[in-house]
Amino acid sequence: MSIRYETRGAVAVITLDRPEKLNAMSLAMYDGLGAAYIRARDDAAIHAIVLTGAGERAFSVGADLTESIPALAEDRFDISEWDAAHAKGIRLYKPVISAVRGACIGGGMEFMLSTDIRIVAEDALFQLPEPEHGFVPAGGTLVRLVRQASYAHAMQIMLMAERLSAQDLYRMGVVNEVLPADQVLPRAMAVAERIASLGAIAVQTIKEAALELQSEPLDQAFACEAQLGQRAFTCDDAKAGLARFVERGRRKTESGR
Repeated sequence: MSIRYETRGAVAVITLDRPEKLNAMSLAMYDGLGAAYIRARDDAAIHAIVLTGAGERAFSVGADLTESIPALAEDRFDISEWDAAHAKGIRLYKPVISAVRGACIGGGMEFMLSTDIRIVAEDALFQLPEPEHGFVPAGGTLVRLVRQASYAHAMQIMLMAERLSAQDLYRMGVVNEVLPADQVLPRAMAVAERIASLGAIAVQTIKEAALELQSEPLDQAFACEAQLGQRAFTCDDAKAGLARFVERGRRKTESGR
């Protein structure tokens, strides 16, 4: 199936594992990636996810041109069958950090854009080439990119279909960090482990709010924010955190006497 799933403490590491094909996505791999996300979502012991590609040459060059793209073009199935792989409609509120090395092209770039924090290699290359072939990046990108970057930058990336560097995307605000290739996965793991060490309910509530409230009218968004905030404030994590905070304050007071 070429999707590798492993756990490292509270972090799930999902690897697109077809390096001999630049991690091009077969139909089975799309199913496998969606299943891996759902597995991580449903595992209470997992608090963060890292998505990466095997090998040094590519994160992923997207859908396999010999299988997946022809299946779409021949209308054998609808692209919505890949929704889970694109983190669409599955309520995945656990943060996902992408570790990107090499080529990140087409569907591969769409996978990156579905993640929350992007750590990329300084020599990585990015492109949404779909318009060159007469189709569009419909794995979430038509909706996401104009919400994640400025309108002008989003339209440049999608309409011009040009190769872009890691520094280009950093300048546009699309990626978080640009590092030497050998530092990318360790840094992504460090970010994931840091997030996983925080209150799980708080972290997932923040992501849920970021995804769900941005399209709501302002008053409704504030009302939903209050509901989400109250849910977080009253959870066991918050109660334990408050107890620790009070205890630290008590100890500081006593030590200052």
